[in-house]
Amino acid sequence: MRLLITDPVAIAVDADDVASVRAEDASGSFGILAGHADFLTTLSISVVSWRHADGRVGFCAVRKGVLTVSAGRDISIATREAHVGDDLDELETVVLAGYRAHVEGERTERTASAKLRMLAIRHMVEALNGAPRTLGP
Repeated sequence: MRLLITDPVAIAVDADDVASVRAEDASGSFGILAGHADFLTTLSISVVSWRHADGRVGFCAVRKGVLTVSAGRDISIATREAHVGDDLDELETVVLAGYRAHVEGERTERTASAKLRMLAIRHMVEALNGAPRTLGP
């Protein structure tokens, strides 16, 4: 099988001798072997692992993503961020923790941005209605 893992700026993995792949989506961990049915899923922040035909193992931390299986032999993963590594423990502790912190920071920023937009809309509505302006929420 062929495994292709890409992020917006690079091809992290391009291997054509893959015997099996293990990944994780919202429903849990799953495996893919040759001949797998066509498949599409969104990945969680997780480590994707694979075994080459010669027995070597590979690991790649992904910051979410989309996994597709085509024709039972082509596996593609498009992710926001990918880090290939040999040490599974390091990928799980350091890299995934960083991904999760980044996601939490994005969530906090989106919340603050939404609050600012709502405050701006409130002030515009008050100005249009001629109501006195007050500062703050």
